[in-house]
Amino acid sequence: MLPAAPNRFRRYERLGSRPDTTPYRRNRETRTMAKKRPAAKTAKPQLNNGEIPVVGAREPCPCGSGRRYKACHGAAAAHAVTEHVRRPFEGLPGECDWVALRELVPAATVPLSLKGGLPEGVPSVTLVTVLPMAWPALRREDGSVLLGLQNDSSSGDLGRDMADTLERALVAEPGTPVAARRVPAEGPRLQDLLDTDGGFEPVVHTGFEFWIPESESAQNASPEIAASLERANAAAIPTVKLTGVDAAYWCETPDKNHLRWVMPHPEEKLLDALARLHAAGTSSLGEGTKLVGSFRAHGLMVPVWDLPTGVTADDVEKPAAEFAERLAGALATDAPLTTEERRARGGLTNRQVTLS
Repeated sequence: MLPAAPNRFRRYERLGSRPDTTPYRRNRETRTMAKKRPAAKTAKPQLNNGEIPVVGAREPCPCGSGRRYKACHGAAAAHAVTEHVRRPFEGLPGECDWVALRELVPAATVPLSLKGGLPEGVPSVTLVTVLPMAWPALRREDGSVLLGLQNDSSSGDLGRDMADTLERALVAEPGTPVAARRVPAEGPRLQDLLDTDGGFEPVVHTGFEFWIPESESAQNASPEIAASLERANAAAIPTVKLTGVDAAYWCETPDKNHLRWVMPHPEEKLLDALARLHAAGTSSLGEGTKLVGSFRAHGLMVPVWDLPTGVTADDVEKPAAEFAERLAGALATDAPLTTEERRARGGLTNRQVTLS
């Protein structure tokens, strides 16, 4: 069994009341009349520069057509929601770490660099795994910006959603969070706003104290943030980033430990390589460890190893580096898979879980 990925903040659904149970009489007639009734004419508002603002999908379209927004000028936005971007972080430095921080790591921060530098009054922009109350972003009193990564996406392009949040955070009033919203169909992506020539060096934390500015203390936080901090710290799984290989994260769970390693290689080629190693008995990270399957997240594969409880992150540094060398050799092989290797590949495929 694959270990479950850490739960991110989930959206709570409100249960509506039961529908009206009035008998079905006259329904055919009333529905027929409703179809024939002409739509009410709505005065066309004066729009600045001819732009149609984004409103709720069921609200009247601001253009004055009398139709709902989703059936009028919101159609393009609705289409954008269905256009899923398979690799939203492709082209950014540290794509594999972006995926890990989005799906696997509870508490981490990364300083971000913007194209053209930081705006006046914004001393820093920091990517964080999650913020209190699942805020998409927060502009602190000193003007610095925290951008949350583990939030729901309103469209099929997480990179566009986060870019919209970042742009709004940069101009938000200091000391205020940035609310979630449905992102317009057109707009920049993270790749358009961030300096793609810069580095990406995550810092993994044991808890979420990074929510609180260094000049303050948790005791001075609002009751809501203090309660959120306590809950988040209690649920966080101890996690460590390996230093010898890229995007590999050790984590500790009550039953056993795990290594989850986000890899940039094409999925089919990586599955073949892992199958070759598995069939040869060289896919483990040492005694008592086992390659048990993989996650699929944001277009990349994340092989997962079970580790004995006593095996620490330091213990797997050297075995992981040695495995990376064996994997490089297997990736360079183009020979057809043997019967045993095909069997191993089938087993790995059957134990693959898609996270996003």
